[in-house]
Amino acid sequence: MNGLKTAALLGLMTALILGVGHYFGGQQGMVIAFVMAAILNLVSYWFSDKIVLAMYRAKPVDRNQAPELYSILEELTSRANIPMPRLYIIPTESPNAFATGRNPQHAAVAVTEGILGLLTRDELKGVLAHELSHVTNRDILISSVAATLAGAIMMLARIAQFGLFFGGYGGRSDDRRGSNPIGLLLTLILAPIAAMLIQLAISRSREYAADESGARLVGHGAGLANALQKLQTVSKRMPLQASPATAHLFIMKPFTGQSLMELFSTHPPTEKRIERLKELFGQF
Repeated sequence: MNGLKTAALLGLMTALILGVGHYFGGQQGMVIAFVMAAILNLVSYWFSDKIVLAMYRAKPVDRNQAPELYSILEELTSRANIPMPRLYIIPTESPNAFATGRNPQHAAVAVTEGILGLLTRDELKGVLAHELSHVTNRDILISSVAATLAGAIMMLARIAQFGLFFGGYGGRSDDRRGSNPIGLLLTLILAPIAAMLIQLAISRSREYAADESGARLVGHGAGLANALQKLQTVSKRMPLQASPATAHLFIMKPFTGQSLMELFSTHPPTEKRIERLKELFGQF
């Protein structure tokens, strides 16, 4: 199912870029757009994880650099019977974590410095189990591709704002659509909405599923539930400066202020996640 969703997202992105190219540049614009779409699709599939990790300046660590974190992840991957993912630490005090990659053989788990100082070992184990569940549930590819595509769409909207997208490539010299303020306005409105729709393709149910399977991997839901409560409380005081295009990757929605993007959050309410864990695993 996730494979079909990924293909659908790549197809949607291609159609959108071709449409924008044709609107602003006619036939020649579509040719340029097709080349751009082909490159973006390849980059999205093969390098989306590296792009996201680079965005947050994530640094790779090994057993010697983060012995406790590494040992917890090693224990959990052994239980889940999957390869050990690459491990990264993000240099920020805002507590959060995410998983990315194409598949379990090419997965990465990243945690912030803030989460390491905030959570107990049991709580950290719950968070890492949640992220590994995204790996075993095959969520990571569609999440990473969606982040890359949403970011690209938002970038196109910014370019169109200044009337530069395909503006000098001819094809529409008769009506000068490249400088049409109505066309630019529509692009500015529709492109962010398209980015939101891409993120909405990632159902909120995936977080519930990762919560449940992560708790089962550990053996109880108390650690993850306590971690979610702490993450929500501290994240509000110390928000993560995250791009809306990648907000769906994190275990806790980054609190970066009110925006239209928050209306389309891919995260269920934290209170409901905790309540569901209690229903599944008892009242702790």
